[in-house]
Amino acid sequence: MNKVYPDARAALSDIVQDGQTIAVGGFGLCGIPEQLILALRDTGATGLTAVSNNAGVDGWGLGLLLQTRQIRRMISSYVGENKEFERQYLAGELELEFTPQGTLAERMRAGGAGIPGFYTKTGVGTLVAEGKEHKEFEGQMYILERGIVADVALVKAWKADRAGNLVYRKTARNFNPMVATCGRVTVAEVEEIVEVGQIDPDRIDTPGIYVQRVVVNATPEKRIEQRTVRAG
Repeated sequence: MNKVYPDARAALSDIVQDGQTIAVGGFGLCGIPEQLILALRDTGATGLTAVSNNAGVDGWGLGLLLQTRQIRRMISSYVGENKEFERQYLAGELELEFTPQGTLAERMRAGGAGIPGFYTKTGVGTLVAEGKEHKEFEGQMYILERGIVADVALVKAWKADRAGNLVYRKTARNFNPMVATCGRVTVAEVEEIVEVGQIDPDRIDTPGIYVQRVVVNATPEKRIEQRTVRAG
């Protein structure tokens, strides 16, 4: 099966709708599906719930969708690099569900594995635990967290074959494997496409069974979130 689409716009054109939950891979600006985010913006879809480790920065990543007011709600673990996010949230224009980083990763992994919920000690006794079921195990209190299943998942990988098997590269792996599994429809943006059989099975990070569509972006911008230099 050839899952390769000609471009990001074509890959999203018939699957994105208003009010959907969209999971997006990346950590900061590392490993984000740049072209797919731009294409998502260009669909004009509104009322979206975005599930992502962060909200990008002003003018790039998910920050682009905040500028166009397409995101209604964020499920995220870190939002500190985006002034527009801050403005919308403090003005009551944007909903936010803060989730500890490890919990967020596990919620997406659980959703992809068909696990509706799990108990964790993380967040017990804090605002994170408010309104959630508590249960004691062996003298320790835990809270119930729900698995996340997204309508559409957008991920960035280094390489894919035409069947959608993915290989990530170094730090860009981050949240992408969990995001890839939790989408009802998963679209992968990759830098290189090869024929089926050219990727060593032991090197495959995300099996193609989780991926429905692939687009190639051979020259991603890979912007730096915070440039730090050292005086010579």
